[in-house]
Amino acid sequence: MRGGRLIARNRRVGWASSDQRIEVDKNVIKSRVRNLVSLAASVALPLGLGGLGAVATTKAIPEWYANLAKPSWNPPPQVFGPVWTVLYTAMGLAAWLVWRRGTEASPSRERTQVRGALTVYAAQLALNAIWSPIFFGMKRIDLALAVIIAMFVLIAETMRRFYRARPVAAALLVPYLAWVAFATVLNWSIWRLNRG
Repeated sequence: MRGGRLIARNRRVGWASSDQRIEVDKNVIKSRVRNLVSLAASVALPLGLGGLGAVATTKAIPEWYANLAKPSWNPPPQVFGPVWTVLYTAMGLAAWLVWRRGTEASPSRERTQVRGALTVYAAQLALNAIWSPIFFGMKRIDLALAVIIAMFVLIAETMRRFYRARPVAAALLVPYLAWVAFATVLNWSIWRLNRG
């Protein structure tokens, strides 16, 4: 066929005109751009919420937190920013992978599972966002401890649900769960050393 070319896309083989190839290429480009934008938004959300938490933290560290009794194994303040940046990025990537699974899923049951997983993810993210303002802003170590315990439980549930959708998404949250477990023990230790 003159002006045509044999193409194999999506398991279909046939002849396509130049106009059809351009249309297919436009759709591929649109899909890739949409994926990149959604990935950027998914990563930006936890990073942005973490940045808001840093606002409450920054002033309180030298004025209040530095004067608290802390366990000998308390990390220096400079460690927290880089660790949280990596964790927030992994969280966003994990959520994006699960969200993509939902957009690719055909049975409504699968889409419902993905929605449920992302709802639990959003709930733990909300707790994550309020922990710093409670701990550093309100200086309520006890209330922050309750929040971080609830957050730990929701992260574990998020991982369980993410595993059903995309096992790699759950694996991306393992460091986050480990860090929050450590932060929970640290929060408890600081509360114990400074109560009364």
